[in-house]
Parts: sequence; structure tokens; C-alpha cells
Amino acid sequence: MLTGKRPINNMFIENLSLHKFCKMKIPEGILEIVDSHLLLPFVEDQTGIVENKIKKCLVMFAGIGVACSEEFPAHRMLIKDVIVKLNEIKSKFPC
Repeated sequence: MLTGKRPINNMFIENLSLHKFCKMKIPEGILEIVDSHLLLPFVEDQTGIVENKIKKCLVMFAGIGVACSEEFPAHRMLIKDVIVKLNEIKSKFPC
């Protein structure tokens, strides 16, 4: 949902998967993995505050995605913890 890429994308060959790709890019390369269409509504102000808030939100959201897509189900984030994290994002970045 965040990257706009499918797990079967041609870029995911050999040992690279969507999960590994995202995990490698969080947090520093978050804007490299986010679908650019998601960023269109946000215009950076001259202070960079908007961009920084957006990046923090995306990092948190992507972290949830990575945690929920671990290879082994026992390693995945529990849904109750997902809800807590999503509410945390919502409280930090109200619409």
C-alpha cells in the first residue's frame, strides 16, 4: 500500500523481496520507497517542518508494515499492537 509495488515486481529478484527492500530503506530512505503519488498532496514549506512530519509518519507506518509482513507468523506484530501504533500515529499527526 505504501510503495505502490507488488511483491512480484520485476525488481525483486534473487534474495530481494518487497519486505527486505522496505526494511533496508527505513528510516533514512523512506522517501525512496513511498509511492510518489502519496506525496503529491503535501507541499514542503520553507522550514521543512511539513516534510519532517510526513517523513516521521511514513517511517512509523512503514515500520508497522514491515513488522506485519515478517516471514514467520510468530515474528509478526500482534494486531492489538498494530492498533496501538496506528493510534499513536493518528495522535501525533492529526488531519
